[in-house]
Amino acid sequence: MSANDHDHDHHHHDDHHHDHDHDHGVEKPWQAVRTEAMEALLSELGVVDSDRVDEIVSYYEEKIGPKSGARVVAKAWTDPAFKSRLLANGLEACAELGLGGPETEYLHVVENSPTVHNVIVCTLCSCYPWTILGLPPAWYKSSAYRSRLVREPRRVLSELGLALDEKVKIQVWDSVSEIRYLVLPERPAGTDAMTEDELAAIVTRDSMIGVARL
Repeated sequence: MSANDHDHDHHHHDDHHHDHDHDHGVEKPWQAVRTEAMEALLSELGVVDSDRVDEIVSYYEEKIGPKSGARVVAKAWTDPAFKSRLLANGLEACAELGLGGPETEYLHVVENSPTVHNVIVCTLCSCYPWTILGLPPAWYKSSAYRSRLVREPRRVLSELGLALDEKVKIQVWDSVSEIRYLVLPERPAGTDAMTEDELAAIVTRDSMIGVARL
């Protein structure tokens, strides 16, 4: 690991293996199995209504979830003034779109470039911009992800299918309770004619965490 791949300040680390939810035919994480079992039991006992659970999940997916973050990214790609405001104060810019909330005291948006790739982790627990991206994926909260990403991010990203050129500097940003991070991915080539809605449709949650590129 080169010196450039390990410079860091108190919130980010430059240039982690973890359980990831890409579909590679692996078994469900134990957290998912346990959650489904608990839901089934509570439903059988009449404590919860499965339909109500589905409504809540749908709410997070549609109203508070990756689609919200995708709107932010697409807006930044198409509106330079908004992008400037987003990079200066992420929470205030997101508020312009009716997104965010008091749970995130400060949202720092970090922009990818051809020479810099950003990725987010919370080494202490699972701090995450859930008001923008919804509930964090199970792998984000795993001890493996939280420990390895800081130590060997290039290797971890490669294991996840994201092989970055050695010339690309990797910056790992460590979220804390007061500061959350959101990655602004590079806009893919050949998308100049796409509308903002069309652009939002191609933005993925993983690209906004930094474990994937578009």
